[in-house]
Amino acid sequence: MTTFYTADLHLGHANLLTLSAARGAQFAAVEQMDAALIERWNETVAPDDTVWVLGDVDMHGKPTNLAKVTQLHGTKILIAGNHDACWAGMRGGWAHRKAYLDAGFDAVLDFAVTTLPSTKKNAQHPRVMLSHFPYDGDHADTDRYEAFRLRDRGIPLLHGHVHEAYRERKSRRGTWGVNVGVDWWDYRPVHERTLAAHLDDLRRGPASR
Repeated sequence: MTTFYTADLHLGHANLLTLSAARGAQFAAVEQMDAALIERWNETVAPDDTVWVLGDVDMHGKPTNLAKVTQLHGTKILIAGNHDACWAGMRGGWAHRKAYLDAGFDAVLDFAVTTLPSTKKNAQHPRVMLSHFPYDGDHADTDRYEAFRLRDRGIPLLHGHVHEAYRERKSRRGTWGVNVGVDWWDYRPVHERTLAAHLDDLRRGPASR
């Protein structure tokens, strides 16, 4: 059993191929994108693994898109993002949570705190916060959805939302955040040990990379 993290699949989001130059270059049609995301997920994740999806699994909970979630291996936990119909920022979002659970998510949450594996023998497992949104920063000109961003208390953050804008960045307070969105990780979930090592390298500075 292994834990993985991912975000921003945007299943069924045809306009994203126009909005994102990277995805448009990678995929000729939304059907190709969806098929590749499912295939790469299942190449990476075993049925007894767990995947935290940090938001925007699709666009607004369309039944045809949510039906694709059932094809994805593993136990799936969703941290809702602003494009998920079950997001707390959507009016009546709570009423859509059942649809996401019925589609195969074991839980739908607004945020969470967990631990990553230790990169050193007998060391404490480092805590990380999980949210769709970074502490600060966006792929737009201004930081949106500020009311739904976690308060930065110095705990590293795994997030999505910013697509290809950046893979990692320090917050204004100086706390590292890592974007686990598929755009930075070969369009597939990223292993917990990869993220643990990456955060460790970031904290040690450029000389360690």
